[in-house]
Amino acid sequence: MTQLKIRACHLYGNLLNTYGDNGNMLMLDYHAKQMGVEFTTDIISIYEDFSADDYDFVFFGGGQDYEQTIVSKDLQTKKEELTRYIEDDGVMLAICGGYQMLGHYYIGANGDKIQGIGALDHYTLSQENNRFIGDVEIYNAEFDETYVGFENHNGTTFLGEGEKPLGEIKLGEGNNGEDKSEGVIYKNTFGSYLHGPILARNEHLSIRLLNMILEKKYGKDFKKE
Repeated sequence: MTQLKIRACHLYGNLLNTYGDNGNMLMLDYHAKQMGVEFTTDIISIYEDFSADDYDFVFFGGGQDYEQTIVSKDLQTKKEELTRYIEDDGVMLAICGGYQMLGHYYIGANGDKIQGIGALDHYTLSQENNRFIGDVEIYNAEFDETYVGFENHNGTTFLGEGEKPLGEIKLGEGNNGEDKSEGVIYKNTFGSYLHGPILARNEHLSIRLLNMILEKKYGKDFKKE
């Protein structure tokens, strides 16, 4: 029988891990092993090339503004390949700062405008003297799934063309505290503000992502339960 393999890229995994979101990769590795799938990870960081053809999954976490400013500059060198990966239905999960930087820009806590790569059509503003902090519960009607997590962000994100929310807010503030949206789905790219890490608290989302990866790489016959 063919040994199923997933090649994962952890973007800037040595710089962006403020809330322990590296745990998302640990959860994917755990569930992949339960499925009999080999899961290998490369960290691609500053001054290193990213090739869309090398990976079946990409994870992009978040960090403090200082590290994210460094990353945002280097990210421009990877813009073309990351956009190609996303547009080719590559499976990706972006959390907090990673989610913000896939959009056009975000405004940092000090008011600086920090460029994203515009691979997704959203943008993020900054709140004055306020943060969204607390437990979050969202519902995705398309999947009929509920996701829970913890948010802690100053940014307010507004989705754009071709984007839909990861879920509708049932508890918490979500993307912007106004439109009841949390996170984003565009093609096979998922973004969210949910920590926990999100995949540690939502096993069904972890398995959903793995099945999307396997289906994209091997076809529908290789989906696992």
